[in-house]
Amino acid sequence: MKNEPVKLNSQSQGPPRVTPYRRLTVAMSIGKSCSMMVLMIPISLLLTFKAEQIDAHNSTAVFSIVTAIGAIFALVANPLGGAVSDRTPLRFGRRRTWIMIGSILGSLAFAGIAWAKNVAWLTVFWCLAQLFYNFAFAAYMALVPDQVEESRRGAISGILGFALPVAIVVGYVLMIIMANTSLAARFGIQGLVGIVSAVITCCMIVDPQTQYVKTGKKIALNAIYPSPKQYPAFTWGMLTRFFMSMTYSYQIYTAIMLTKRFHLNEVQTTSYTTLIEVLSLVAMGVSSILGGMLSDKIRKQKPFIVCSVIVMVIGLLIVAFISDMTVVTVGCVVINFGYGIYTAVDTALIARILPNQQDAAKDYGLMNAADTLPQSIVPAMAAPLIALGSWQLFYGVLAVCGVISAIVVHPIPEMFPVPEESVPAQEPSLDVGHTKLR
Repeated sequence: MKNEPVKLNSQSQGPPRVTPYRRLTVAMSIGKSCSMMVLMIPISLLLTFKAEQIDAHNSTAVFSIVTAIGAIFALVANPLGGAVSDRTPLRFGRRRTWIMIGSILGSLAFAGIAWAKNVAWLTVFWCLAQLFYNFAFAAYMALVPDQVEESRRGAISGILGFALPVAIVVGYVLMIIMANTSLAARFGIQGLVGIVSAVITCCMIVDPQTQYVKTGKKIALNAIYPSPKQYPAFTWGMLTRFFMSMTYSYQIYTAIMLTKRFHLNEVQTTSYTTLIEVLSLVAMGVSSILGGMLSDKIRKQKPFIVCSVIVMVIGLLIVAFISDMTVVTVGCVVINFGYGIYTAVDTALIARILPNQQDAAKDYGLMNAADTLPQSIVPAMAAPLIALGSWQLFYGVLAVCGVISAIVVHPIPEMFPVPEESVPAQEPSLDVGHTKLR
């Protein structure tokens, strides 16, 4: 016997409210980007220094262990946090509640990271940071299918894609300013940014109280993961995002690459990584914003992903085979230009193929898991690949992953040439039918 449909009812009186588009864009640009920055700066920089502090002779192994185990927690936290958010009936709002809780608890975990004296405690607190920040991240991302109509999702996707590297550059600049301070102080400022950005976002967005009501007695597997047979585009979308994230995971090892391949010290590594990020920001900003607007105009998304892969593979090959720091910098910028093309359509594409509006955060959490799983896989495979074939083999494998992402995106149906007349996104309390695909 099939389960009866799940319904989402608004507790507010009158028509459900949503955040005005421009204000939502600003709020998400601040909140989502800062929450990602708070996780990315430690992954790409601070955890490398913490690993050196704990065990200088085995820092690469320490870094790989900590980030790999932490990524498993992030993998679980995304769909779990999304499902909890979907089912939160508090007056404060189902998204705002977990944006705040996740950001506060995640930031508190940074205090434990700063205190950690061995690999075990470092791993524990990093796992907690990943767990809680990904709860918040799942809530952030659900705001797009909750409140943005399809015809504007490409634009907001491009803007969010640009806002992320801006936030990361700001994070690196803060690290340069604080280069002579303790590592604990640098972790502390990251946690503060996470809390402040969450408060700003929650003050700006409208998040009406809702009640998730489930009728039916059985819990089917497709209540956790949408049926691949009924919703094949969702699974192809997950695979596309997974392999693209594998490719872009090169940036996790940028700091280690600079220290091991070019023998830079901590201050030099911070400065040079910041330079790469600033240049990459310009490249990603141009490709992300223009790509998002162009995608909305021509009503296409898949060609942008294929183009993104081609550009990123070129950049990875440059970084892999040319051992000149100037040329490596150019290669990193090329990779980020290509990734900006992908971010221009990623959020819009995923929002379009979500099976059910009422489970938006849970399903977005599953999609986000495809982003975080590579953070576990890449560190696990990096050490043996580098040992077997140096950095060339490592970057070469990531390039192959990019090619696979361009292949698996093909079965996903494209957007309609002309937007359909449909129920506005401003009515999240209504039952939403299956996404119609061509």
